[in-house]
Amino acid sequence: MRGALSHIGKLLRHLKASDQTSSNTLFTAYGAILLYINLPYRVTSVLRSAKWERFIRLTWVYNCNWHNCQIMNRKKSGVLMVEIKIGKYTISEDSPCFVIAEIGHNHQGDLEIAKKMIVAAAENGAHAVKFQKRSNKNLFTNEMYNKPYENENSYGKTYGLHREALEFDESEYRELKKLADEQGIVFFATPFDFWSVDFLEKIGVPCYKIASALITDIPLVEYIASKGKPIFLSTGGATIEDVDHAYKTIKKYNAPLCIMQCTAAYPQMDYKETHLNVLKTYKQRYPDAILGLSSHDSGIMLPIAAYVLGSRVVEKHFTLNRAMRGTDHSYSLEPVGLRKMCRDLIRVYEAMGSSEKRPQQSEINPILKMGKSIVAKKKISKGTIITPELVAFKSPGGGLQPYKVYDVLGRIAEKDLEPDELISFDKLSKDFKQRFESVNWGNVYDK
Repeated sequence: MRGALSHIGKLLRHLKASDQTSSNTLFTAYGAILLYINLPYRVTSVLRSAKWERFIRLTWVYNCNWHNCQIMNRKKSGVLMVEIKIGKYTISEDSPCFVIAEIGHNHQGDLEIAKKMIVAAAENGAHAVKFQKRSNKNLFTNEMYNKPYENENSYGKTYGLHREALEFDESEYRELKKLADEQGIVFFATPFDFWSVDFLEKIGVPCYKIASALITDIPLVEYIASKGKPIFLSTGGATIEDVDHAYKTIKKYNAPLCIMQCTAAYPQMDYKETHLNVLKTYKQRYPDAILGLSSHDSGIMLPIAAYVLGSRVVEKHFTLNRAMRGTDHSYSLEPVGLRKMCRDLIRVYEAMGSSEKRPQQSEINPILKMGKSIVAKKKISKGTIITPELVAFKSPGGGLQPYKVYDVLGRIAEKDLEPDELISFDKLSKDFKQRFESVNWGNVYDK
């Protein structure tokens, strides 16, 4: 133990001396130590011989009490298990699907509509609502900000004024978050710039979403990751190298991560562009990340298929009415659609069940009724050798199953058996008079 503590002391001094060591890394190291000193000797002896990075990788326990979010990696039956905790919700390979209702800017810049959407999302099964936050003058070039933007979906004469009309200020965000907390639903947002990250930190969001278009904005990705909170990373329009860069950046800070397959088309019209099988690639390539799907189609089928492939998070755009003004309403789910999707996701979670094949309680009576037993085909007198011509297979079940017939044939009846009477071993001799290895049953049954 003394040698192990000395080993750990060197690690902490090394970490503290590093200019690039974040507070998150130190929390990681302290958590690893707490786990380390409670592990069996055989495990700790392996860790003592490992490199520092490997030691931290295998044993880290990161806990952010100030925002009530945790992620834990552990070994379970030899398989690396990953959990992300956000408030009262735990997302893992064994959990139901975590459903995010993407409100985005479907609130039309109206606080009361946004409140109604939060309540409707909570009432119809969503676990979280997500907004979008931009510091528009810092985000867009002057040319883009001042570009004319007059169309049926516009809320301003220029694109900048249009975006400004869809923003909420700090007091409004606090009001929305308070309502979400009261509804028992997670409130967070996608920040599009550094200023918006700072804004959301002041609000106290428990997690972040990184939009597909921002996956290559590594400075912003790193700034978000440095907060140590769970991150939902959309990967629409990205190459696998883009995803690798973002993943490595986020993991430098041990931020809990969900990587989401996404097709960045708004709306997505061609299902052939979905490529749900990418989830298999992600599962193999990023084993310490939760998988998810950010879907921009107008239906509820894709999240179900994605869950079967390993997705444990789904994000769908949400609206009160698809006929409302705005670019995203047409492919967003209305409350009834959200409710049906959440219902089906719960059903598929329950249907996935266990990998162990065993009879179910509800199957007993149907199988008894429709199954078959070995019975006497005709009257069999005591002392008769049981031959194929003397047996039949009839419903109901409950007696010897037909596959045991070769354990019956060749024995001697020790009592008279009536037609259709169940044949059981207690009515037969213990020894065989002759053996039947196989029977051509097509020549035996009555044609």
